[in-house]
Amino acid sequence: MSLGTKVRLARLFSHPSGNLFGGAVDHFVGYGDVRKGGLADLPGALARVMAGKPDYVSIQPGTARHLWPQYAGKASLVIQAGCFTPDDRISELIATPEDAVRAGADALAVAIPVRGATEGKYIRWLTDSVNAAARYGMPVVAHIYPRDFTDGAKIVFTPDEIAYAARIGYESGVDVIKIGYTGDFESFRETVRTCPVPVVIAGGPKTDTLLGALQQTADAIRAGARGAVVGRNLWGHGDPQKAALAYRGVIHDGLSAPDALAKAGA
Repeated sequence: MSLGTKVRLARLFSHPSGNLFGGAVDHFVGYGDVRKGGLADLPGALARVMAGKPDYVSIQPGTARHLWPQYAGKASLVIQAGCFTPDDRISELIATPEDAVRAGADALAVAIPVRGATEGKYIRWLTDSVNAAARYGMPVVAHIYPRDFTDGAKIVFTPDEIAYAARIGYESGVDVIKIGYTGDFESFRETVRTCPVPVVIAGGPKTDTLLGALQQTADAIRAGARGAVVGRNLWGHGDPQKAALAYRGVIHDGLSAPDALAKAGA
């Protein structure tokens, strides 16, 4: 690992807790009608996420170009390169490590789905990005989503598939792996224990309650995860700032989910 990679990773995990709280304002092609939901006002969504003081934010390169300058220095910037829908209707790699360098980013995120007939192409996205990033000392954060095609194309979080996703990540040489929490503590702990790079969890589908999302995060951290990168459960919440404060309580302060929720007043 180069000096540049070590320095940038240290910025991502700079909190004294050693954990990471990230906000994800990306995957724009997967959310349907852009006039509805938490991302209808993209500048507003980013502002609400930043008000929660995340350690980093992952956004698409165009979003960074237009919206990030006012937030520079307030959190680490991570450029999201992956652009896909689970059914492969859209399947593009839209940024390179060089693009991340030009943007002043601390990491390149590459979101990929796995399983299915097109899996090999996505693994190539990841390995090519890792090899190119090494020339710049740019860490790669892999966001890996296993799919099931039994009834359409769906993202799944079963223990076997999440373990497979983690294996794809570290055998591709990435520096951080973002995967979904399985809901099964023992299986997730074993996946994290046998993974030689830091694992953070995805915020996952929007839960019925913030308490449920926080409980999943607390369980994952007890299992060895190094934090969470949260999207819908932040900008999709009625009060993203309070939601972010609750996540920080779980991730950085070691609070239980109910205590973090109470402390945030959410």
